Amino acid sequence: MKLKSILKIVAILTLVFLNVGCDQLSKKIAREHIVPHERIAVIKNNFILMNVENTGAAYSIGSNLHPVVKRILLQAIPSTVLLVLLWLSLVKSKYSKEIIFGFCFIIGGGIGNIFDRIVYGSVTDFMYIDLGFFNTQIFNMADVSIVVGSLIIITHTFLDQKSTLLEQT
Repeated sequence: MKLKSILKIVAILTLVFLNVGCDQLSKKIAREHIVPHERIAVIKNNFILMNVENTGAAYSIGSNLHPVVKRILLQAIPSTVLLVLLWLSLVKSKYSKEIIFGFCFIIGGGIGNIFDRIVYGSVTDFMYIDLGFFNTQIFNMADVSIVVGSLIIITHTFLDQKSTLLEQT
């Protein structure tokens, strides 16, 4: 195996594990220092910390599903998708560094939330933003990783297509 390939694998796995580590550390701190459903205003009422255990997916979707269906929809299928993304990142060379970078964030965030579902039976969410015109549901660092990774991929794809169109004219 070439040194360049080894360095690529190490870089990808490091980035994935950094995302998982940040997520798990922040959730551990939230579980240990924020009483469930306690509201801690960090920046007035615009940024609030609050420990909530989510047994479903985003917006608690699927919380009331049968346990077997829930395992399939919230653990098995997402795990399969993450393994495919990891394989594509490690093995396929047709993807740009930016796309792989985005994949790493999505994979790390996904692993963080799946880990919670397997180990704790729920995902620890603890951050909420309310800016009046913009507010979020309660979320965690894994969700941030997934959104950042998605934005990296979307932005790169848009800019890459735009530059391709400009080259063709």
